[in-house]
Amino acid sequence: MYAITIPEPGGPEALVWAEVPDPVPGEGEVLVEVVASAVNRADLLQRQGFYDPPPGSSPYPGLECAGRISALGPGVAGWSVGDEVCALLSGGGYAEKVVVPAGQLLPVPEGVDLATAAALPEVACTVWSNIFMIAHLRPGETVLVHGGASGIGTMAIQLAKAIGARVAVTAGGPAKLARCAELGADILIDYREQDFVEELAKATDGAGADVILDIVGAKYLERNVKALAVNGRLVIIGLQGGVKGELNLGALLAKRAAVMATTLRSRPAEEKAAIVAAVREHVWPLIGAGTVRPVVDRTVPMPEAADGHRALESGGHVGKVLLLAPRADAAPQG
Repeated sequence: MYAITIPEPGGPEALVWAEVPDPVPGEGEVLVEVVASAVNRADLLQRQGFYDPPPGSSPYPGLECAGRISALGPGVAGWSVGDEVCALLSGGGYAEKVVVPAGQLLPVPEGVDLATAAALPEVACTVWSNIFMIAHLRPGETVLVHGGASGIGTMAIQLAKAIGARVAVTAGGPAKLARCAELGADILIDYREQDFVEELAKATDGAGADVILDIVGAKYLERNVKALAVNGRLVIIGLQGGVKGELNLGALLAKRAAVMATTLRSRPAEEKAAIVAAVREHVWPLIGAGTVRPVVDRTVPMPEAADGHRALESGGHVGKVLLLAPRADAAPQG
């Protein structure tokens, strides 16, 4: 098969489409013939040499895919050769074939074509596990989503609205904020021109956000704590603004607030399987009903994955950037 390899860390040009050995499914695994994958921030870090795959994972980038099962490993039940699926991966999605633990498979949701389904696993699992399973966002509460126009952000807006929460977002510029509003965001904050702490306070009569989903990290830590409501929960899932910040424990104590930090890729297989099962139970029906939908910015041929990385790095995208495998026979409609 062919896959995107990274012979040496570097810029987008470091991604090389090359022939590699076919993977073989082991106990409890399936082999998926990939139709599409998607670009995630973690892939950019891996390309640059800053985020190695977990031990035992595929060396190729790609944290999600959609395709068809072409072989079953020993001990797999509930799936058949030919099933159309999408999957959460620890790596290997930028390839014509990938091995997936059966617990990380999802059926393609009703109303979504096969290639577009590649836009769903990583964002759905990240948002559901963090906002709902960890931070326990409830109807009537306010959630602040940083990077509202990102793949994570576009999913977070829709899921939070679907359960009856009030959604605030930060994004760069009027065009991105308009897209967030179309998805249901109530409070629109241009981080380039406005202070999100001040704007959130105005919009909530000083109460702040019950839950904050943060992709920035250190740069926003102090302001995020200021923006939290009493009993608020800050969940940090990205470090685009650095890894070391100063935390005012007095402010945290006064608000009886919590700060949590999580990552999805390195979790044990059983934890990922539990998240995937929860997503199938709670998120897939919303997608099937049309309440929540995948947001795709553009598609790029997989051998030209460098262009997909450039698109993500430019910051001009809204939603997901998909990579279509060369033999893909299902064009995305999203």
